[in-house]
Amino acid sequence: MKRRESVRRTAARNILVTLFAGAILTVFPSSGRAQDGAPTLETTAGSDRLRALVDEALARSPVVLTARSHWQAQTKVPIQASTLPDPQVSLQHFTVGSPQPFSGYESSDFYYTGFGVSQDIPGPGKLRLQKSEAEKDAEYSKHRNEAAGRAVEEKVKELYYELFYHAKTLAILDRNEEELRQIQRIAETRYRLGQGLQQDLIKAQLQTTELLKEHAMHHQEEDQEQLELKQLLGRDPDSRNIDIGNVEMTQLQLDSSQLVQLADSGSRDLAADRAMEARSAEALKLAHQGYWPDFTVGYSYEKTGPGFNDYYMLSLGAKVPLYFWRKQTPAIEQAALEAESAREQVRATQLQVSSDGESSLVAMRTAERILSIYRDGLIPQAETSQASATAAYRVGKVDFQTLLSSVLDLQNLRQEYFRSLADHEIAIAKLQQVIGDRR
Repeated sequence: MKRRESVRRTAARNILVTLFAGAILTVFPSSGRAQDGAPTLETTAGSDRLRALVDEALARSPVVLTARSHWQAQTKVPIQASTLPDPQVSLQHFTVGSPQPFSGYESSDFYYTGFGVSQDIPGPGKLRLQKSEAEKDAEYSKHRNEAAGRAVEEKVKELYYELFYHAKTLAILDRNEEELRQIQRIAETRYRLGQGLQQDLIKAQLQTTELLKEHAMHHQEEDQEQLELKQLLGRDPDSRNIDIGNVEMTQLQLDSSQLVQLADSGSRDLAADRAMEARSAEALKLAHQGYWPDFTVGYSYEKTGPGFNDYYMLSLGAKVPLYFWRKQTPAIEQAALEAESAREQVRATQLQVSSDGESSLVAMRTAERILSIYRDGLIPQAETSQASATAAYRVGKVDFQTLLSSVLDLQNLRQEYFRSLADHEIAIAKLQQVIGDRR
């Protein structure tokens, strides 16, 4: 996550936040924990704009469209895999004494013209297993398509919340710029009256310039994130910037035990790996069937010369796996190793999904507590402190540095509040990527 130097907490504020967090944890239970039942997600009308952007991304994003087309293509494979090989049709012509076609019909006893058809038939159970394997491939592609959609949705939400944070920060900087101008005017008045120092004016001007620099940096990040969001939505880079609405804290009631269950059943990445595990099991069964021969059935009709009866011939053939120690046995060993790899991949994905979900849940709960501290404690206190410092500076009871520090402290706290709000919503978006959208 991007952080600006101006919004980093000072050591004193970190201590204060820790003290407030300890007090709240002691007195109040975590708001992110559900007491009973399924998790609930409370949203407001302000999320409608974001929901529209998500729907647009799912309908137009090249990433989603690519995964969707691949899945649809894979659904066409099972019927192909379960169909017999194409039959072969043959024409035979036999003459004696001349290379000219159809010569010798009247003069040769060996003349004949024949027509035949043959059909290859795979060994017992092979077509069924090939179809099952293809179905598992299609199921895997389906889950990968759903995972791609969730990843795009999570990224759209993350960019949206980042843009919300930048919009709020820019508004705070504009407000602080005006407050600094007012302070500068007070400092000028005190300087003319011989009650202030010229250094105070220079400090005020320097801080105003610093705000302009930070303002430009946030605009740069905002422009970059607008481009990324347009790309996800399938819009042209030079299209109109996307409007960002207000964001309110979402209440997600979810505990760790529910998270484990929902992640196990809701993760599309885990479902895809399980489909691949099932596909590997089918591939192993099919490899064992390689020891069975494939067959060929043929039938032909031969028209002979005058005075001879026509021939009718039925033929049966089989492909014998004679070199099984060089083909079928290594194929079984390969399929067994791939099946083992698929099982281990499922285990690895389970651990990764659980870790990611728990990490996002912790981030969500932490952000909720910090937001409460900022909203109910630090920001009101900082506002009171700034108002008191401003009034005291007017009558010369505090120095300019104290007043300037109170202004900057309030600015940083306001920025950190919206940073925590954005982080809270991003954490929920990441949880939804794992367990699905529980709206």
